[in-house]
Amino acid sequence: MVDMLKTRQCLLGVRTFLGVTSRLWSFFLYILRKHIRTIIQYQTVRYDILALSPISRNRLNTVKRKILVLDLDETLIHSHHDGVLRPTVRPGTPPDFILKVVIDKHPVRFFVHKRPHVDFFLEVVSQWYELVVFTASMEIYGSAVADKLDNNKGILKRRYYRQHCTLDSDNAIPIKSWFSDPSDTALLNLLPMLDALRFTADVRSVLSRNLHQHRLW
Repeated sequence: MVDMLKTRQCLLGVRTFLGVTSRLWSFFLYILRKHIRTIIQYQTVRYDILALSPISRNRLNTVKRKILVLDLDETLIHSHHDGVLRPTVRPGTPPDFILKVVIDKHPVRFFVHKRPHVDFFLEVVSQWYELVVFTASMEIYGSAVADKLDNNKGILKRRYYRQHCTLDSDNAIPIKSWFSDPSDTALLNLLPMLDALRFTADVRSVLSRNLHQHRLW
């Protein structure tokens, strides 16, 4: 009887040890993934912005400063909220930030993941264009996300939400939807084109060429 009691106590101790170890290991992996995401997001990225030549400066002075409308979801960020049965990000991947909003009197948490290099991208293109952020989502959510991306820099002041959306053709540049790939470089790939388009009088003269052959960036 004594031996059985000792055996049960031993098994209980082993189970407790394994449970604590498992939780510690899960926490360690969570911190490691978050650290890796931070390194990828803020790693040094080179896109040299060289001083303009006199010809380029004169050309830029002859055209109006353009507006660049940026889609929010799956372009700059990806998010999912409480209650999503099958989130599109890998389980355990830490979000860059969590938003808590109230929708129809119910508190909802959004777990927001920033696309790789989005901060650098916004910093660069805000020097070339007047930025507008657009989302078909609800304003209470879109505004909170835009505030986080803007980070008090004042570069995302103009915003449009679900109630402002109408179906229309426009001068769009296709880009792959982003959900979780940490090696994605689509925003960086857009910079050379956006750098060049600011010198054109009419972007349609460029974007309309071979439109059917446009690939996703």
